[in-house]
Amino acid sequence: MRLKTTIRIILFAFLLYGCSRSELNDSEQNITVNNKKQTGSSAHDLLSDDTFTSMVIEVVYVEGYAPTQTAINNFVNFIKARTYKPNGVSVQTRSIVSPDKLQYSIEDIRDIEDANRTAYNTASQIAVWAFFTDGESDQNTDTSSIIGTAYRNTSFVIFENTVHDFSNNNFEPPRDLLETTVIEHEFCHILGLTNFGSPMQSSHEDLDHEKHCNVDTCLMYWASEFGSGIGNMLGSNSIPQLDSQCLADLQANGGK
Repeated sequence: MRLKTTIRIILFAFLLYGCSRSELNDSEQNITVNNKKQTGSSAHDLLSDDTFTSMVIEVVYVEGYAPTQTAINNFVNFIKARTYKPNGVSVQTRSIVSPDKLQYSIEDIRDIEDANRTAYNTASQIAVWAFFTDGESDQNTDTSSIIGTAYRNTSFVIFENTVHDFSNNNFEPPRDLLETTVIEHEFCHILGLTNFGSPMQSSHEDLDHEKHCNVDTCLMYWASEFGSGIGNMLGSNSIPQLDSQCLADLQANGGK
């Protein structure tokens, strides 16, 4: 295994608050404000059909860094399996030119979303933004690399350049497998896992790695894609699943 595959790829879900750009007029702010709240705060709306009976996923990527179609298909199937959206789940996909940055802060990511997002909540449809970058997180260190962050109530970013670095080579997982795992992990943070907006039905938060499950085989385990985790994914060629405790949390908050 190459040295870089032993580097721990940290999945963070930050408690970040979104704010509208100052140049937005009052009407635009009223439209966008419901998609710029704290991570996990829209968990029930995403999971249930009490208010929103359909969901649209706006997938935006930097040219040359599109997620695989397999990963997107897996993501849609995951949403359908875990949420109640009787009027369907749709995906809008498009590219943007590179912002020409080697590293991205979460402030950079929010600015890119504010400048490029077009899908926002309507009366019966909830919208999710998923952005795939060409650069890495500015929080990377010599021993850890972030590959995904859920940073608003309906927004997450995948550092696709880092996904490329850790996939499709000897002793590394297939790219669509790694992408699917990271996408579903980050989406589950905006679904409120773990202890992130969907109340826990039992005590299973990893207190050393907050907002993550303490079951090491669960999709929401903090190290599900780190070190030996990468080897496990490669060997089993399967996507980690939510354990029974995380499923119970989603079900209690309106999901399946």
